[in-house]
Amino acid sequence: MDFDPVLLARIQFAFTVSFHIIFPSFTIGLSAFIATLEILWLWSGREVFHRLARYWTKIFAVSFAMGVVSGIVLSYQFGTNWSRFADFVGSVVAPLIGFEVLTAFFLEATFLGIMLFGWNRVPAWLHVLASCIVAFGTFMSAFWILSANSWMQTPAGFEIRDGVAYPLDWLEIIFNPSFPHRLPHMLLAAYLTTSLVVLAVAARYLLADKFKEESRVMLQMAIGMLAIVAPIQAFVGDSHGLNTEKYQPAKIAAIEAHWDSSKPAPLVLFAWPDEAAEKNLFEISIPNGASLMITHSLDGLFPGLKDFPPEDRPPVLTPFFGFRIMVGVCVVMILFGWVGAYLLLRRRATTTRWFLWPASLSWPLGFLAIVSGWFVTEQGRQPWVVDGLLRTADAASPLLGWQVALTLVLFLIVYGIIFATGIYFMNRLITKGPVEELTAPPGSERPSRPLVGASGEAKMPGGEPAPVAK
Repeated sequence: MDFDPVLLARIQFAFTVSFHIIFPSFTIGLSAFIATLEILWLWSGREVFHRLARYWTKIFAVSFAMGVVSGIVLSYQFGTNWSRFADFVGSVVAPLIGFEVLTAFFLEATFLGIMLFGWNRVPAWLHVLASCIVAFGTFMSAFWILSANSWMQTPAGFEIRDGVAYPLDWLEIIFNPSFPHRLPHMLLAAYLTTSLVVLAVAARYLLADKFKEESRVMLQMAIGMLAIVAPIQAFVGDSHGLNTEKYQPAKIAAIEAHWDSSKPAPLVLFAWPDEAAEKNLFEISIPNGASLMITHSLDGLFPGLKDFPPEDRPPVLTPFFGFRIMVGVCVVMILFGWVGAYLLLRRRATTTRWFLWPASLSWPLGFLAIVSGWFVTEQGRQPWVVDGLLRTADAASPLLGWQVALTLVLFLIVYGIIFATGIYFMNRLITKGPVEELTAPPGSERPSRPLVGASGEAKMPGGEPAPVAK
């Protein structure tokens, strides 16, 4: 059997990065949520915030571990499947990845130990500080990874000597034209994804009539985040789209399934793009809608796919449908936020089952939007791996097809085991809930977790010193 090594290498990287991105996006949002809970606990003294912080920290630990394990493989693929890519961009991209390890991963790993095992062992303020630093570390990870990936989308601040890209201006490289738009877009997506997970867990408990106090807090915080941030994400996404049209017009043409640039483009709600015939089948569209969105003018024109040679066009199906999935999920997030906010104002959010039932099933939507968005970004850049500079076919290693196929099968098996194991443990933690882990053992005369004062002295919930065994 004849295997195409470049196609298999692309499939392998797409599979591993799609699997991997689920967990960092969740940990970015979840670490910020945990830090917020701990700050509220330190400020208000309410135990419900502490219970929720400990509960979600355990889930964070599982997700963080799965992200680390699944991410290691990606770095190795640069040297195995994409060695020519590594040769071309190594002087630019490798330092950015190195900065991510030095400034973010080491920071996260160091303070993660305090965050996971510091309960009752360090002062409360120090534990809160450690959680905030971990949240900052996840932000820095996103910063450097997105800087490197954005440079591949809109390269800047470099020169090419002897077929190799060399840095000239690191500020231009780091803050390349698409980076200021892509970083907030990804961060907001991570926060919204976590909000949907928290909303789903709270709704699940409320439907089961369990953990009512904790569920109310989670529901209120998740709804507030969705109601405010989801509309902001829509505006950030629009800004990102305008930037993409400026620097990667072929990608926008594929996203909109726009073929003919000689007339205003309709907003295609649904169609089946036929790349061979260079037209859309079964099209349902709004006249001049895409022109209004892209150019902010009903009669505005922007490049169509026919303006690019066939060998320079991205595939159309994946960016077209991936973008619509992403936008559809954003609309659902806005609806959950605004309907939930209305019910909160009416004091009915915790008892309205027609809202809680779909909310309890909403947890996968954010991940679906993130994976769809990455497919739009990466497929829309094709046939380039570094836009306009290095073609994907020229970036692959000189491997035999069966070699890549074998490792792909192994990755499918190993990642399947990792994913199943992680989901199993996360579901166990969710089923257990945020209360049982802190329940005092039978016959105990004090809570299993005394509060820790700012001086490090253990205290009971009422503020009196905790008894100390002699």
